[in-house]
Amino acid sequence: MADSISWQRFCRIPLGVAVPHPTTLMKITTRCGTSAVDGLNEALLAKAVTAKVLKTNRVRADTTVVEANVAYPSDSSLLAKGVAKMAATTNKLKALGFASRTKMADRTRSVRSRARSINANLKRRNDDRLIEVRRINTELADIAERVARQADAVARNASRKLRQAGGGASGTARVLVKGLIETAERTRRVAAQTRQRLAGTTPDGSTRIVSLHDPDARPIVKGRLGKPVEFDYKAQLVDNEDGVIVDHNVEIGNPAGGPQLEPAIRRIKQRTGRALRAVTADRGYGEAGVEDALRNLGVRHVVLPTKGKPTVARREIENRRAFKNMVRWRTGCEGRISCAKRDFGLARTRHAGIEGARTWCGHGVFAHNLVKISGLLA
Repeated sequence: MADSISWQRFCRIPLGVAVPHPTTLMKITTRCGTSAVDGLNEALLAKAVTAKVLKTNRVRADTTVVEANVAYPSDSSLLAKGVAKMAATTNKLKALGFASRTKMADRTRSVRSRARSINANLKRRNDDRLIEVRRINTELADIAERVARQADAVARNASRKLRQAGGGASGTARVLVKGLIETAERTRRVAAQTRQRLAGTTPDGSTRIVSLHDPDARPIVKGRLGKPVEFDYKAQLVDNEDGVIVDHNVEIGNPAGGPQLEPAIRRIKQRTGRALRAVTADRGYGEAGVEDALRNLGVRHVVLPTKGKPTVARREIENRRAFKNMVRWRTGCEGRISCAKRDFGLARTRHAGIEGARTWCGHGVFAHNLVKISGLLA
């Protein structure tokens, strides 16, 4: 922002005055959370409704994934990171005078060397390589669980001293103790899913830990050739004829799209004060229960291609010209999603956790709608 006169004028910052540091804006964004950004989006849409520029004759919905800010995970790398993080946090606490006599072994070099040796063993051409990899993973899980127990003792003793200090306790120490407890708990979960995989069972994707700092990220299979498995959040966008995103939501994992459509249309109806004339979405929403729910909300035309093989009566409905025109118009939502990802940051969230992802995506939607609605008002 410091080298852009137009941005300084937009933010009402006088020329020649120092602009805020980027980390200041990041801290404000994190502190405000989803309530603030949701309020901004609601106020902007309310302004568009008052100015009578928000069309709701027909809307279209589609889902996409928002990539989490995590590296491609493996259980061995997560275990190594967990052990190293617990050791570093413990050293910081002891430097502050907390739990100084509690034993805590620093196994960082040991786990990192084992994690690196897994790749070296996988490159071997003999039949013993998989046996060796399983042995190394078992050792990593054992070390991680042992270090996690020691971290619990450190956190317990440090918490006791914090309680004794009362209101004069160090805020940094409180944050470190909280982080140590969370890291130990997540590392134990990674060790458990490692043992489950070694036993021949694939961990459930809806509960699998793929990141220590972002525990809400989940593996999602989208069928892409380059990325068969992604580690993301699921987002739904609903836009109108002018390209304004009239509703959005972000969820953990890979929930079905059908149950999300009716609450979205209900929220749009509450914002505008009138029922929508037509709603369309892709085949993933094509369920009889979804159509009935939308008609109960006053939607006159529900255009949802049915899942599976349609009946003769249903095929006659889907072959009508009006139905096909709405289905063709729905494909424009793909371009809307592409624009939101490319120009407004919805491709990858930079904040951890579901609340962080919702805050990040809410800011992107607000910026997108600000450009669209300001053009309509002009």
